[in-house]
Amino acid sequence: MMENGGYVGQYGQEESYMEQEEEWEREGLLDPAWEKQQKKTFTAWCNSHLRKAGTSIENIEDDFRNGLKLMLLLEVISGETLPKPDRGKMRFHKIANVNKALDFIASKGVKLVSIGAEEIVDGNLKMTLGMIWTIILRFAIQDISVEEMTAKEGLLLWCQRKTAPYKNVNVQNFHLSFKDGLAFCALIHRHRPDLIDYSKLSKDNPLENLNTAFDVAEKYLDIPRMLDPDDLINTPKPDERAIMTYVSCYYHAFQGAQQAETAANRICKVLKVNQENERLMEEYERLASDLLEWIRRTMPWLNSRQSDSTLAGVQKKLEEYRTYRRKHKPPRVEQKAKLETNFNTLQTKLRLSNRPAYMPTEGKMVSDITNSWKGLEHAEKAFEEWLLAETMRLERLEHLAQKFKHKADTHEDWTKGKEEMLQSQDFRNCKLNELKALKKKHEAFESDLAAHQDRVEQIAAIAQELNTLEYHDCASVNSRCQRICDQWDRLGALTQRRRQGLDEAERILEKIDLLHLEFAKRAAPFNNWLDGAREDLVDMFIVHTMEEIQGLIQAHDQFKATLGEADKEFNVIIGLVRDAEAIVKQEQVPGGLVNPYTTLSADLISRKWSEVRALVPQRDQTLANELRKQQNNEMLRRQFAEKANAVGPWIERQMDAVTAIGMGISGSLEEQLHRLKEYEQAVYAYKPSIEELEKIHQAVQESMIFENRYTHYTMETLRVGWEQLLTSINRNINEVENQILTRDSKGITQEQLTEFRSSFNHFDKNRTGRLAPEEFKSCLVSLGYSIGKDKQGDMDFQRILAVVDPNASGYVQFDAFLDFMTRESTDTDTAEQVIDSFRILASDRPYILPDELRRELPPDQAEYCIQRMPPYKGPNAIPGALDYMSFSTALYGESDL
Repeated sequence: MMENGGYVGQYGQEESYMEQEEEWEREGLLDPAWEKQQKKTFTAWCNSHLRKAGTSIENIEDDFRNGLKLMLLLEVISGETLPKPDRGKMRFHKIANVNKALDFIASKGVKLVSIGAEEIVDGNLKMTLGMIWTIILRFAIQDISVEEMTAKEGLLLWCQRKTAPYKNVNVQNFHLSFKDGLAFCALIHRHRPDLIDYSKLSKDNPLENLNTAFDVAEKYLDIPRMLDPDDLINTPKPDERAIMTYVSCYYHAFQGAQQAETAANRICKVLKVNQENERLMEEYERLASDLLEWIRRTMPWLNSRQSDSTLAGVQKKLEEYRTYRRKHKPPRVEQKAKLETNFNTLQTKLRLSNRPAYMPTEGKMVSDITNSWKGLEHAEKAFEEWLLAETMRLERLEHLAQKFKHKADTHEDWTKGKEEMLQSQDFRNCKLNELKALKKKHEAFESDLAAHQDRVEQIAAIAQELNTLEYHDCASVNSRCQRICDQWDRLGALTQRRRQGLDEAERILEKIDLLHLEFAKRAAPFNNWLDGAREDLVDMFIVHTMEEIQGLIQAHDQFKATLGEADKEFNVIIGLVRDAEAIVKQEQVPGGLVNPYTTLSADLISRKWSEVRALVPQRDQTLANELRKQQNNEMLRRQFAEKANAVGPWIERQMDAVTAIGMGISGSLEEQLHRLKEYEQAVYAYKPSIEELEKIHQAVQESMIFENRYTHYTMETLRVGWEQLLTSINRNINEVENQILTRDSKGITQEQLTEFRSSFNHFDKNRTGRLAPEEFKSCLVSLGYSIGKDKQGDMDFQRILAVVDPNASGYVQFDAFLDFMTRESTDTDTAEQVIDSFRILASDRPYILPDELRRELPPDQAEYCIQRMPPYKGPNAIPGALDYMSFSTALYGESDL
């Protein structure tokens, strides 16, 4: 429409001729030369049309005053007949004729403001130029359309595209860009290279360039001279209306070539989509191969259960596994997410461009990658469990091996010389008291031997446990245990044999030394008690809980409670020795100080008693240190549980929220995408909490803590939950973006999309994001899709099902459902349309030549077509002819090319 003497239409922005002139004049931007340029250009433009009626004008402000030639001009350019003009020469006749012309302009949808018939009749130059400019806009420029742009922008884009390959030409506007004449020459050479030798033109000769272009256009293109080369060169900024008017004549002169350009644009668009799809396919294959190869290389390491059977070796493997989880796996998690995102995007683009679905090479399907990834996760879990179990086992083995060595050393120290003593025949040549002493000594030895029976059984039990746990040096343990058991059997047999010998000699010897015997009887068990107590006080232990260490402390407290009775027994035993020494001294018994019944002495008992009393506070300190360690472990358990009990529910809440958004229950797609982005940012912002929990978990493992009663969460479940949350967010973002791409490219409304989502969710009872065939069928019926219940209806439904579920998975995803519903109501490019476009470029021939492709298409896409088009083998084929029909059908999967 016209406002204030201007015109608003497909030209785009408001073109208020009078107001713009006045504004430029106020700002000092109005160049007086513009009016001269417009007058010359508009006059030439009018004459280019009036000559078709056998007339012309000389002075634009005078020759239109009576309205006759103005009406004639409108009839010529519109092809319509205006009302019969008034032939009188009075002023009111002229005004009537001009009004008829202005009414005709208004009938074409142009609203004229501030332009009246009186100003035209009075010869107002500015008003006359504004009126002619309005006519030029309506009948010469309005119909120009390039890629849905406004007329001015479309005309400018047309000039830019046609002159893009030419040196020293950069069209940015309709004034300075055309001042040196090269742009006009480039437009002519682009469409008629036979008229101008562009290589001989120079930017430094604008006058020659302009004259060349105007002369050629007038002589060969029937475009009259509308511009003055001197005016263009001498005006700092030429008038853009004049240049637009002249350039529009070029556009209409070459309008026939525009169809070829439109066809080329369609082909470029189709080929660009195909090239992008091929790039995504190649990237998917590369990423899939790399990820599967990494999993293949990693699996043997995770499945290996070989170790050097040492605690240090297993701990080294555990540290290697932690490094793998921290450094090596996270990039692969991101790679897997990117792989799935690229695959979904590719499939969406293929559906939107009406191409067949992409099928990866064998072994590289998304399902294959998912199965391999699940296998990797199972192997990781089993490997970590094995490492922890192996650590506990080897730690237990080291403890048992040290305990076995300590008890075996003690036992072998005790048995030294025992076999020689039992084999001795000394009792046959001794006196009666010596014989009795030997017998009592032997009885004491038997008591001692019985007391050591438990130790031998403990040694055998420890050796058995080491064998059960597969201790790496079982051979030496078994050999030593066997030697101890064989020696023990010999000691038993030798003891029995010596006992028989003493009994036989006892009939001869009757007197015994009761005091020495009493000492031996008391000293032997007390000595054994001292040995056992000393063993217990220096015994190594390993605990994992507060209850275990508290049990050891309680047992130690009970032991300390018996020290009072032991002290009394010690005093009694020492008292026996003192009494014996007193009797020997008093009675002067030869050899009476020698106790024939035992090898124990008061000094030995005293020394061992002192050692036991000294070991008690040391044991107290050891147990106190272990208690502090277990208290620290308890603190670590609580720290981990507190953090895990916060992180676990948080992950679950985020997963539920993301799942709800992915179901599209409420809000537009943009709102869903925005919320998913917010959740993605929140999840990455929460990552420090996961890293802090990893640090606590590392401290827990380093402290050898294997259970935690304060939480049911483990680090493995939290890691899996975290990775699943990231994957779910990325997948839902990708799905929403694909839905937006589908909606925008197919032109469906938000209400339609909401209706599709609501119907889909209604039948998706389990909120799985997919429908079974019967659920999908019910959903189609609810949306008004007619499916008969007869055999034909079943066949129609199976055809639809083959479209939405090409892989026969048994389920229909929402993306496929949405693609089907939008395809039912929208139109897309087809193979027939592409063939028609190629046919235009080929001038209706059934084949096309490489030179024609290079002339009409961008270089990369022209070469793309030349490399992939098969040779044309039909009738009248010429060398180099290409078959564009087979190529076009192959783009849409309708042939095997």
